Amino acid sequence: MEFRHLRYFLVLAEELHFGRAAQRLAISQPPLSLNIQQLEASVGARLFTRNSRGVQLTEAGLAFVPAARGLLEHAQAAARQARDVDQGLAGTLRIGFAGTMLYRGLPQILAAFHADERRLRVVLRELSSREQLVELSQGRLDLAFVHTTQVPPEVSQIRVSRQPFVACLSATHPLASRSRLGLDELVGEPLALVSRQVSPDYHEQILAACAAAGFVPDTLHELQHWLSVVSLVAQGLGVALVPQALHQSAIAGAVFVPVEGDAPTYDTYCLWKADAGRPALEAFAQAVRQVADRQA
Repeated sequence: MEFRHLRYFLVLAEELHFGRAAQRLAISQPPLSLNIQQLEASVGARLFTRNSRGVQLTEAGLAFVPAARGLLEHAQAAARQARDVDQGLAGTLRIGFAGTMLYRGLPQILAAFHADERRLRVVLRELSSREQLVELSQGRLDLAFVHTTQVPPEVSQIRVSRQPFVACLSATHPLASRSRLGLDELVGEPLALVSRQVSPDYHEQILAACAAAGFVPDTLHELQHWLSVVSLVAQGLGVALVPQALHQSAIAGAVFVPVEGDAPTYDTYCLWKADAGRPALEAFAQAVRQVADRQA
């Protein structure tokens, strides 16, 4: 049974006349008769009766009409879905991100991407940069928003943003009212930061910045997320250097103060496999470029 057989059957079922049906199908009557015979042989039942008064559907033919129509509609829907995926209009994009992206571009990127009413399903997964690189390499992510420059050579990348680190203090801290402060003023304070395992690049950069300011933190509180770092500081349990965008988190009790001198910068990159060849992925990357250009 072929889809051609079903289409010919439905037209003949509507016209109940071989001549008119053949005309609608833009074929001659013999091929139409042959295709109907092939369909009946495949189904194993007579679908039409033919006599001097014309053509009539049998009981089997009447029962077969809705099934044939459903099969054709499913096939057409499948074809439309395949075309839409090929053109980047449908499908699924799996996107990894670190939590700070919620305050530094991800909402704007998603808005720009959906501005043309694509029917794509976007799935977001919050992961550390290291976890995202693993998931991207194993094909379980389509794009990753990471905070590391240690990326494999086979991926494409866009730098989405660059922002300075700022000092995060409790609102009750003696330095909280300052407009700026030097890192050396944090000597002796317990330091909160993301763990080396979660973000090795920025863990090392923060400790290097402290060393350049002439001290090694006495106490380190290592956490899994930057928001956890800010929350801990807000409770008066330490100080921290955090990405500037985290001031948008509006966590009660946390104050953010710019740092004098050359503070480390927090870079965000969007990564995807360069040879993916997927229109939807390329369209998303274009939305990333638009937002990155505005934030540059």
